[in-house]
Amino acid sequence: MTLTLLLDLDDTLLDTNLDSFIPAYFQALAKYLTPQVAPEKMFRALISGMRSMSESEDFSRTLAQVFYDDFYSQINVQREELDFAIEDFYDNIFPTLSTLTAQKHDAKPFVDWAFAQGFRIAIATDPLLPRKATHHRLRWAGFEPEQFEIVSTFDHFHFSKTHPAYYAEMLGRMGWPEGPVLMVGNDMERDILPAQKLGLATYHIDSESASSPSPETGARGRLHDLRPWLESSDLSTLIPSFKTVDSILGILAATPAVLNGFSYPLDTSSWTHEPTSEDWSLTELVCHLRDTEREIHHMQIKPFKEQSEPFIPRPDTSIWASQRDYLHEDGRLALAEFNDARRELLVLLKNIEMDEWGRKARHAIFGPTDFLEVVGFIAEHDRMHIQQAWNTLKNM
Repeated sequence: MTLTLLLDLDDTLLDTNLDSFIPAYFQALAKYLTPQVAPEKMFRALISGMRSMSESEDFSRTLAQVFYDDFYSQINVQREELDFAIEDFYDNIFPTLSTLTAQKHDAKPFVDWAFAQGFRIAIATDPLLPRKATHHRLRWAGFEPEQFEIVSTFDHFHFSKTHPAYYAEMLGRMGWPEGPVLMVGNDMERDILPAQKLGLATYHIDSESASSPSPETGARGRLHDLRPWLESSDLSTLIPSFKTVDSILGILAATPAVLNGFSYPLDTSSWTHEPTSEDWSLTELVCHLRDTEREIHHMQIKPFKEQSEPFIPRPDTSIWASQRDYLHEDGRLALAEFNDARRELLVLLKNIEMDEWGRKARHAIFGPTDFLEVVGFIAEHDRMHIQQAWNTLKNM
């Protein structure tokens, strides 16, 4: 049974006093850019941009886009005027901040052991910094970024770690792996509670020895305790459960974010690539998601507002790809249209009162059900097609 490990970076794999590190980082950047921007204005813009990223729920914009829109509008400087200086800062000045951090002696032995077990490992650091900055910090911790399946940075992620959707986006970018998943981190508000809201098992890194898991905090202990804790654990108990309102909404918000992330580097031919004659291309898959969202999911949700125990139909959509000639559509346009349709669905769902999630219904395939389960079927449908998209792209 393959375990997927999501590992936080700061104060989990790398000793970083963020209360000291972030001010020093901001001061160094402001000082370096003083010829172009006054330091006071720079500080305000940096803080505002970070806040905008932390609060963003826009799955159509990366956190980098969110930051740049906020940051550059406040300093009244065009991005092109600072690009060279900022790149030079991260190449030559940011590395000097390594003196404010220290390697954790237990980190590399644990990660080496985890790789030897065949675990899939991602670095789930809060994606509020550029790729170069995050990669520098990984090297300070004693690792190379290429060792890990994915490292979250603001260049390609859409949510901060305060949102359960961040964890859904991370798993989606890994192809929604089946089997156990464990989030390991030191921050209750950013590492543990949001991951638990998605339905993930967690391990809270703190200064005390390992203790029995509690419903509120999950397992906890020192990094040194994590390997023996895993060796003595039944990994099947770490299999996620995506049955709550928070987890379902997190998955639904993450799906377009994952597809947007997949699509950024693709050329035209990649959109229409079919691994085998039986497989869908990414264009066909996105068109299917778009039309299912518009014509099935919206139609399944609305009767709950109009009827006491509605009948939920489920038309056969398997013939649409050939019937509607999806392969010859514009994949990027179809993805934008899916983004719009999903945004409408999430607006509908976020206006649902908690007691309404238990409303009963009859499903054409699954029989007696309720509103929560019907929306859960949509999330399961998302996960299945993200797995399909990931495998299609992997086999190019």
